[in-house]
Amino acid sequence: MELNSSVSAIVTGGASGLGEATARELASTGVKVGIFDLNVERGEALAEEIGGVFCECNVADEDSVKAAFEKVRATNGQERILVNCAGIGIAVKTVGKDGAHPMGLFEKVLQVNLMGTFRCIANAAEGMTQSDPVTEDGERGVVINTASVAAFDGQVGQAAYSASKGGIVGMTLPIARDLSRNGVRCVTIAPGLFRTPLLAGAPEEVLQSLGAQVPFPARLGDPGEYAKLARQICENSMLNGETIRLDGAIRMAPR
Repeated sequence: MELNSSVSAIVTGGASGLGEATARELASTGVKVGIFDLNVERGEALAEEIGGVFCECNVADEDSVKAAFEKVRATNGQERILVNCAGIGIAVKTVGKDGAHPMGLFEKVLQVNLMGTFRCIANAAEGMTQSDPVTEDGERGVVINTASVAAFDGQVGQAAYSASKGGIVGMTLPIARDLSRNGVRCVTIAPGLFRTPLLAGAPEEVLQSLGAQVPFPARLGDPGEYAKLARQICENSMLNGETIRLDGAIRMAPR
């Protein structure tokens, strides 16, 4: 897919971290970007800066998601790119000092990370499949999801988070197959240790220690590196049905 001003994209969790970097990268090519996020102040500021559209959106709520899609489409037209970056992370053991893992908390992580991702995919794909192709191959759109190396190497306290990200990995190929007849691709990125809001507040020495665990390059990933991969996925139509680890070859230890 050629990225230019005729293309519309939506980035969930687009006001910060991986989502913000992706929104900026796509906007730099001329793509019209819609930003979904709960952080109104940051979202509106970024949208104004890159000439995009901001929608306050809770991906765990169907009505909120539908309203956000309608708002972006009214301004930018049917999106051809969806990048799912919205997500939350917790650290709670299956059984801890206070007893068993709270089921409500487990369900919340699944609802945001897994159900929220699929909810946005279903809404975007419905519109994409009804639109005209944008390439000679008949491509109508591309969906990019964000999993995590925790889907494969979940650490202590990551049962809920790993389950949610593992679900994203598991549904990538079936969704790509579901949508293949309509020319819509689905690819997932599984980042390793990146400088994102999930690590916000950690002392610099802790961040450097985490980065040193990465074989090469021995540092934390930069959100811009995720954004470059997302852009390459958009531009390379042969990338489909795959989960790509973006992690510097790290394999997480139990703790």
